[in-house]
Amino acid sequence: MKSQITLLFVVAMLPALVFADDSRQTSQRLDTTVKVEMNYLLSLPKGYDKQDSWPLVLFLHGAGERGDDLELVKKHGPPKLIGEGKDFPLVVVSPQCPKDVWWEPIELTALLDQVIKTHKVDEDRIYVTGLSMGGFGTWRLAAFTPDRFAAIAPICGGGEKYWARRFPHLPTWAFHGAKDTGVPLERSQEMIDAMKEEGGEPKLTVYPEAGHDSWTETYKNPKFYEWLLAQKRKPVED
Repeated sequence: MKSQITLLFVVAMLPALVFADDSRQTSQRLDTTVKVEMNYLLSLPKGYDKQDSWPLVLFLHGAGERGDDLELVKKHGPPKLIGEGKDFPLVVVSPQCPKDVWWEPIELTALLDQVIKTHKVDEDRIYVTGLSMGGFGTWRLAAFTPDRFAAIAPICGGGEKYWARRFPHLPTWAFHGAKDTGVPLERSQEMIDAMKEEGGEPKLTVYPEAGHDSWTETYKNPKFYEWLLAQKRKPVED
């Protein structure tokens, strides 16, 4: 199913309060609505109407699939497998990033909010995965909303090591090719190491002979989905 969503959200900025006797500065407030349009593929599982709620996976594609043609999104990952007849026991949301930009967490968060509002989603079983640029987007989105996801699975991606402080115990399974010259293996390894330094127990699978394409073997592996679906969001600790 092809869908387009127009997302409206308010950006509010309020400068810090100033001393009353400082006449050179006054408090101001800006309220504005930002419009975001996003195309995405939506796949509902068989028997969708027979169940009250379903797990959801958000799939983030790589740089080569950016643009305004949703057929590009079907090139790799779950959308490709669905196109070949695969049925997943979860809701699959596959947005398309516009040309020449990167995945933006605030836009992806708004998209998830909308899908959850209009579909039967188990909010304790929301997962995010992505490849290459989408792998970077997966790490970044986890840092932006660490309490939202039950698990993440970044493939040949990377991020800023300090992000790991935001989600050290989030179930994570990363994947990378040892011979990747596009995104070096070190980018995944340093994120995994950073999580471990914060007390987490993430997993990293390295394909010894794989180059940049470490996603084909990952997404066709049934054990990957078994692990994913076994994860459930843990209660937020005070």
